[in-house]
Amino acid sequence: MRTPTVKIKKQVRNTTRFGRGAAKSTVKDRARTPVGVSKNGANGAISAYGTARSTIKGTPLSPGELDKIDAYWRASLYLCVGMLYLKENPLLRKPLKVEQTKARLLGHWGSDAGQSFTYTHFNRLINKYDLNAIFISGPGHGAPAVLSQAYLEGTYSEVYPDKSEDLAGMQRFFKQFSFPGGIGSHATPETPGSIHEGGELGYSLSHAYGSVYDQPDLITLVMVGDGEAETGPLATSWHSNKFLNPITDGAVLPVLHLNGYKINNPTLLARISHEELEALFIGYGYTPLFVEGSDPRSMHQAMAATLEHCVLEIRKIQKEARRTGKAVRPRWPMIVLRSPKGWTAPRKVGGHYLEGYWRAHQVPIADVATNPADLKVLEKWMRNYKPEELFDKDGRLIPELKALAPKSHRRMSANPIANGGLVRKPLEMPDFRRFGVEVKKPGATLASSVSKLGNFLREVVRQNMQNFRVFGPDETESNQLQAIYEVGKKVWLGEYFPEDADGGQLATNGRVMEMLSEHTVEGWLEGYILSGRHGLINSYEPFIHVVDSMFNQHAKWLEKCSEVSWRAPISSLNLLITGLVWRQDHNGFTHQDPGFLDVVANKSPQAVRIYLPPDANSLLSVADHCLRSVNYVNVIVADKKEHIQFLDMDEAIAHCTKGISIWNRASNDQGVEPDVVMASCGDVPTTESLAATALLRQHLPDAKVRFVNVVDLFRLVPHTEHPHGMTDREFEAIFTPDKPVVFNFHGYPWLIHRLTYRRPGQHNIHVRGYKEQGNINTPLELAICNQTDRFSLAIDAIDRMPRFRVTGAGVREAIINQRIACKQHAYEFGIDPAEITDWKWPF
Repeated sequence: MRTPTVKIKKQVRNTTRFGRGAAKSTVKDRARTPVGVSKNGANGAISAYGTARSTIKGTPLSPGELDKIDAYWRASLYLCVGMLYLKENPLLRKPLKVEQTKARLLGHWGSDAGQSFTYTHFNRLINKYDLNAIFISGPGHGAPAVLSQAYLEGTYSEVYPDKSEDLAGMQRFFKQFSFPGGIGSHATPETPGSIHEGGELGYSLSHAYGSVYDQPDLITLVMVGDGEAETGPLATSWHSNKFLNPITDGAVLPVLHLNGYKINNPTLLARISHEELEALFIGYGYTPLFVEGSDPRSMHQAMAATLEHCVLEIRKIQKEARRTGKAVRPRWPMIVLRSPKGWTAPRKVGGHYLEGYWRAHQVPIADVATNPADLKVLEKWMRNYKPEELFDKDGRLIPELKALAPKSHRRMSANPIANGGLVRKPLEMPDFRRFGVEVKKPGATLASSVSKLGNFLREVVRQNMQNFRVFGPDETESNQLQAIYEVGKKVWLGEYFPEDADGGQLATNGRVMEMLSEHTVEGWLEGYILSGRHGLINSYEPFIHVVDSMFNQHAKWLEKCSEVSWRAPISSLNLLITGLVWRQDHNGFTHQDPGFLDVVANKSPQAVRIYLPPDANSLLSVADHCLRSVNYVNVIVADKKEHIQFLDMDEAIAHCTKGISIWNRASNDQGVEPDVVMASCGDVPTTESLAATALLRQHLPDAKVRFVNVVDLFRLVPHTEHPHGMTDREFEAIFTPDKPVVFNFHGYPWLIHRLTYRRPGQHNIHVRGYKEQGNINTPLELAICNQTDRFSLAIDAIDRMPRFRVTGAGVREAIINQRIACKQHAYEFGIDPAEITDWKWPF
């Protein structure tokens, strides 16, 4: 079978040595050659064109095998182009007419050929070595590559029977792509075998590593786009190899795809020398292997030899580590694949470069509807793939090519690990009630809620040593979760120093994953749960914003998964946010930002939950619920410092089950209408709101005060908008139809207004929260700056109760004086007065 007849401009052939020798050029040599200019010529050494040049030599494919692999690749590419353009005449059995093309041409072509090329070659090795593998498409907007492979493997027709392996099914397969009522142009949840959409670049490598932790026989083949490689998240994730244990984990095989261009610009890594590239990846701890060129037949041999070398090297590393029991950190192989942008498309159209240039990034020939000459170019291009040689008269892939695909679950598009819910096992859960705080008198016991959670998580880790990990930037101990280290240390395969034995908590087989990159640890966790396991990430509140967009993408993934019947439920992504805005005593203004909750509240109610437990027992109840749940992003907000405890375990369970409660012990309105409702959400705001309630009851004993606490933030939303929302009748029963509500909130106050704006009587809700006021403050002083302190709340309540606006003036003045005195004390002594720090609930 013939390769597509594509005109390729001859380039100077590269003679630069690859492998270890290339990194040995001297400073003197570099000084003679200007940066960006090769000794071989202006750009010959880093050209994507010409006969294959590769680090690994050899011709492992027989002529017959080479012909079949090339034909299979052409079939994949034909399908890729068909998805972009066609809605009828799928195999061009008739001359192509404009009405057979889509009116709107949407999608991406630029990376498709390289991705499909790599996927096709790895299939050969899956068959030869019985590999357990999945594929992650970093440039996920090159979805036609993975969609075409899923269709050729038959998986697509299995999960979508109407997209059958025949002419009619192929036509529907083409038409649905980037078409209303169809599928998007990324590797979305509708794509079999995908755990990574790629809608936002930068996360493919961290997802890949997350997928192989604790899966010792898995190889994740990940294509990293060269545009994607310019992002911060991708750059940090190369370091994930320092956390890969060759005994207990699988392996990641990264393929850096240098096709040279982004949407309209060159890519950085495609314009530096081999020496720099090799040095970069050696510095990252890899053994980089190059495959470069555009001639299909020589490139097939080079890629076949290189991928096989990588697989054998991975197996050799793992076999030795597992034989000796020594979890050393090897130099894992990785591939640098340099091929033309939009490889196999026409080199020029209309006098302008297409293949090998940025114009091939999206739809290469965009005006076929109005330009008959371009329609002819498109038809000629598609016919160059020889579809009549690849598909039979019924539109099915011919049997000798069909035989090249792996079978059953060995197909990367059908591997159950890429549909993680299929392999997910529920956690073995300890009884969280064993770790609670004994609360004999509400509002009198001090404890760190998060440290109690740490004791609980220790036992979760102990009982789930193969499928549960804790992730975080560098804060597990700072966040009072150090009890976990009793059963699972921090994963570390780097060098060890003697002093590490003095509290370093490092181990090659640990269960805590820490790296000072929120992007990377978030990506690890996402990959870990998407491939069927469980986990939790903990982070300081001000820096969780680093992963705003990653959270967005995961929430969108979950929402789409809920619409895909064959996607099995995966474990929820659990975010513990601590180091909160109200206790940044030494970090100050830069560390005061509770706005992540606003970001989360934007997402679909199908995907997100927000919990702000007021004390340790409620935190334990919430955590147990979240770890058992599926298909959510659960955000838990809890401060790590010691705080007053309010609820015994039974009360906490009841409160968390309801999500919102009237606290009768703090209220004195039983049997009558309250004058005011004091409401709170969050642990620090709850303490201040309770203290304000105590002030009112002490100074105005005739005032009837109802105290309400919210633990599930979405209980405030109407039930028509969120499954956790209350009806208006339930809302009024708690907050009353017409009484003033003074609501003390952990975050920005306008979020509560936004969630309750449709409620009857919403104009009675007066919210206090963080208002961007603060610096190096004492806890009370910071609260005063934002009017969330007990004194400001009590004054606000007095002002809103009509019968005390005049008679309560004296009390109001006394409370103002207390506030002034506390602020002066902070300025003079640097701490809050004892009556604040030692305050207990007085009733």
